[in-house]
Amino acid sequence: MTRPRNSRGPTRRDCPRVSELTDNVGRVAETRIVLVRHGESLAQERQVVGGHGCAGLSALGVRQVEALRDRLMQSGELAGVTALYSSVMARAVQTAGILAPALGDLAVEQDCNFCEGHPSAESDGMAWEEFDQRWPAPAEWSPDVAREPGGESYAQMRARVSARLDKLAERHDGETVVVVCHGGVVVHSMLRWLDIEPLGGRTRAWLDPVNSSLTEWRMAENPMWRSEIELVRFNDHGHLRGDLLPRSRRATVAESDVPRTDG
Repeated sequence: MTRPRNSRGPTRRDCPRVSELTDNVGRVAETRIVLVRHGESLAQERQVVGGHGCAGLSALGVRQVEALRDRLMQSGELAGVTALYSSVMARAVQTAGILAPALGDLAVEQDCNFCEGHPSAESDGMAWEEFDQRWPAPAEWSPDVAREPGGESYAQMRARVSARLDKLAERHDGETVVVVCHGGVVVHSMLRWLDIEPLGGRTRAWLDPVNSSLTEWRMAENPMWRSEIELVRFNDHGHLRGDLLPRSRRATVAESDVPRTDG
């Protein structure tokens, strides 16, 4: 096939230069931010709102996180971690404690800015069904309006999480950091660093990181692109199979001896 005249892709003549640039990128100190969603929580199992009154992980959640811990110990893929953070919610703190032996037994630094959306004191622990009855989903959703009185809006959570992630990357420049957090925090990292609008004209893809999955970002000088931020993996849950898969996915994912990884 003949290359179009307006093509800007590298030609054979360009290859040595591109290779040299790529080698240079590899020699630049990089920052790795690895977000881990907690294992399945008792709130999920009981189908109740899980705020600061969260009761921790379910039995399945413990097994999911143990599988991730064993994977990390065997693979060494997060060797050299210098800091381990978690939200203050019990399910994240418990997850971080289980993972710590695979991460150099680092002390866990708890930070509420890595929490899931903050519900009101009234709804914390409330059954999902009752929550929906008391505060039905509006016909037109707005990120600026909290669904319940006293709850945190989507926009407020986005501002909180985005600011904390930016500060984290700045504080740990050139390091590898693990943050045990929540699905909402992972999604907000995507909105922030991929520069995605929350509504996306109602055509944005659905983002659903599963329990105990890994999402990794890297920051390093990149002469091939304007931004230093790179999404390395999203929703990596290759350590989950069979009855360790999230309950909602077991009916749609065939049983296999081969670990499955999304993204």
